[in-house]
Amino acid sequence: MAKAKDARQWARTALHGIGNSLYTPFSGRDGDDIDWDAYRTLVRYCVGALGHPMLWVTSGLAEFWSLTTGERKQLLEVAVTESRAVNPDVVIQACTAALSAKECLELTRHAQDSGADIVYIQTPMMELHGGEGVLNYFRYIADRTDIALGLFNSPSSGYVLSAQEAARIVEEIPAVCATKEGAFRPHQSRMLHELAPELVIWECDTTVYRAGWLKAGIVGPGQLGTAGYLFETPEKRVFSEYWDLVWNDKLLEAMDYAQESGLDQFELDMRGWFTRYPGRPDYFTHWGGAYKYAASVLGLPIGDYPESRPPQVALPDQARDDIRAAYRKFGLVAS
Repeated sequence: MAKAKDARQWARTALHGIGNSLYTPFSGRDGDDIDWDAYRTLVRYCVGALGHPMLWVTSGLAEFWSLTTGERKQLLEVAVTESRAVNPDVVIQACTAALSAKECLELTRHAQDSGADIVYIQTPMMELHGGEGVLNYFRYIADRTDIALGLFNSPSSGYVLSAQEAARIVEEIPAVCATKEGAFRPHQSRMLHELAPELVIWECDTTVYRAGWLKAGIVGPGQLGTAGYLFETPEKRVFSEYWDLVWNDKLLEAMDYAQESGLDQFELDMRGWFTRYPGRPDYFTHWGGAYKYAASVLGLPIGDYPESRPPQVALPDQARDDIRAAYRKFGLVAS
């Protein structure tokens, strides 16, 4: 675990490689329970079978907004125990976002005590007084903990920090060492790097990596929360091979590989079901049912309740058809 005072030095070398954001497998009536065996299998698969070096726990993909505090704590504890039994050096990233600062603090202290390496706090979703409010929120947590902190700048919060607002947080909170920029605004990420060059940035608009931003030092070599385990299998490690080329600055080879392997086409064929709900097309979502259906197509366990918890809706048949067809075309499952 990185102490707050060492966070930025630690982040420069530790945050490297694919960091898998884990779904939560539900079971029972209305998904009221968690299938812990399925979750343990998922953790071991990501760290062991795929060999990915980082995990991202209880974030948007995990449907943290639908989980109790007790469930979130247990999900982290299980992830730490299972993953470190396979790879003692795996980096554990925990999302401790919550509506109240006090609950966020409780979860952050728990993450610190449970062996997480860094926590990410998503921009608060309710009653947020802009960047000043986010700064106050981070200051409240940082003053009471001693662990590396990360920003999670997602449009699903309803408010996205500007580069200037994020840079002020970095300037005033030494524990803040990384950010997941999920709003697909590369120009803001570039500006943020200029304002806070010590910050490790993961830009979710991955086209910037093909433009050489990693070599230029604008972005870092770590995927701070992604679903790489849904883009490859141990037998067909397309995702890992593509990103290894990118991280080794073999950009032309990487672009050729993405096209020839079908990786680029696969993302198009998925039709955006992971992050869009047709009934609210202007909203960026993390549709848990879509991620879990994709996992089930690959043969991963998702529990006996395949949907998300409320308020998300059931995944439509069209989404299932598109996702299944995309995997067959890509060759990750038999046609």
